[in-house]
Amino acid sequence: MAKGMNSQVYLAVDLGAESGRVMAGRWTGKRMLLEEVHRFANGPVWLGESLRWDVLRLWQEIQQGLGMAARQHGRRVVSVGADTWGVDYVLLSRHGELLGLPYAYRDARTQGEMERVFRKVPRADLFKQTGLQFLPFNTLFQLLAHQRQHPDVVAAARRLLFMPDFVHWALCGSEVAEFTIASTSQCLDAQRRAWAEGLLKKLGLPVKLLPEIVPPGTKLGRVRASVAARTGLDGVEVVAPPAHDTASAVAAVPTRDTGKLTWAYISSGTWSLMGVEVKRPVLTERALEVNITNEGGVDGTYRLLKNIMGLWLVQQCRRAFEARGRSFTYPELVQRASEAAPLRSLVNPDDPRFLNPPDMPRAIQEFCQETGQPVPRSEGELVRCAFESLALRYRQVLGWLEELVGRRLDVIHIVGGGSQNRLLNQFTADACQRPVITGPAEATAMGNVLTQMRARGELKSLAEMRETVRKSVELGEYEPRRPEVWEEAFARFQKLTETRTGS
Repeated sequence: MAKGMNSQVYLAVDLGAESGRVMAGRWTGKRMLLEEVHRFANGPVWLGESLRWDVLRLWQEIQQGLGMAARQHGRRVVSVGADTWGVDYVLLSRHGELLGLPYAYRDARTQGEMERVFRKVPRADLFKQTGLQFLPFNTLFQLLAHQRQHPDVVAAARRLLFMPDFVHWALCGSEVAEFTIASTSQCLDAQRRAWAEGLLKKLGLPVKLLPEIVPPGTKLGRVRASVAARTGLDGVEVVAPPAHDTASAVAAVPTRDTGKLTWAYISSGTWSLMGVEVKRPVLTERALEVNITNEGGVDGTYRLLKNIMGLWLVQQCRRAFEARGRSFTYPELVQRASEAAPLRSLVNPDDPRFLNPPDMPRAIQEFCQETGQPVPRSEGELVRCAFESLALRYRQVLGWLEELVGRRLDVIHIVGGGSQNRLLNQFTADACQRPVITGPAEATAMGNVLTQMRARGELKSLAEMRETVRKSVELGEYEPRRPEVWEEAFARFQKLTETRTGS
């Protein structure tokens, strides 16, 4: 960082399922310069028979990162905001005490909850009100499982805070739900942009737990005196970014066509979130049929998108390889995949068996065996199978999105950590037969920081935020190739998934 610069610094706390970071964004007047201040591991922890998040350790790491940022940047730090994955939550007692460690969304406690809900509220009615795709770990089903299995804990709770809202509470004492993270819960009325109180009461859930909903860019207050004393961030403002990490990432898509239906995005990481930015939720029967979702975005927009299992398949393969005594870096796995035979074996990435299997390579092999395909054996074959299957799933979802918005989407933007995977980027261009633009890799942190800047008046609009991204990062471009080969592969992929069209 250049010395003598007095530009303001904005801090982003960015928590993902595998790791967390404290990032510092420095505004030069033209470009946003991002730097990683502190990175730390994350991951669910087994506690008895349940899978939890160790939020106390995460909070300790966040404070350590904030202290490091304060020592590096001093009084130039003007604000901080947090973003995380969706759906998971913390319960606080009336005295502000944590009521147990929060459950991780891959915990098995929600099995059967969707079916129990559908007996009270038909699937179509639930979608028409909430606009959310049906995933077993949506907050609605988690909370119902929580109440059914531990009614005493839920009865003792005064407030439910989603994960980024909990970080904001720890920072400054605010008790609100930022709109984009609230929209992942299936507890929100998509058209009214307010809690679906009638639905929740019908299901017997305590509406009193749910906090006020605020839009991204809301100033929540200054850091607690105790936090300031520990970190050195005295007087720093806490600002709610788009607190769902995907919403922050989409805010940083470097399109020149904000407000136009000409582009799709893929936020690529542990999950791949593929969608379009629309002005109002799409609640049609076809949207329900393909299990598409409507989640909140910046400026009252909605992210019409599909959750795709994403690089989780490769991450879990890598863990399984390590458990067998064969350790690889991700670049090494990509290299091995590039050398494997093309389009030999395919899986449906969103088959439920891949959500949290004890052995991902074996789960992939069993799928291929059951569907009469060659069984991938080597590390390269397994990873290539995952990459090619993801690219073909993107093609399938692209078709659904174009059908729902009624027009062709001309380009695909890939943002997030997965945008650095050159092999998957090219597969995506090939499978979808669309140009692919990649970057920024740090889209989530950048969208977080740019929203804080806008709240402070440095930027005026979402379009200006995206223009700043284009000025601040180098983008990649991939042109589609080999259409005939990928068309044949897509026909095979369609047959593999036709029995689970909306999965």
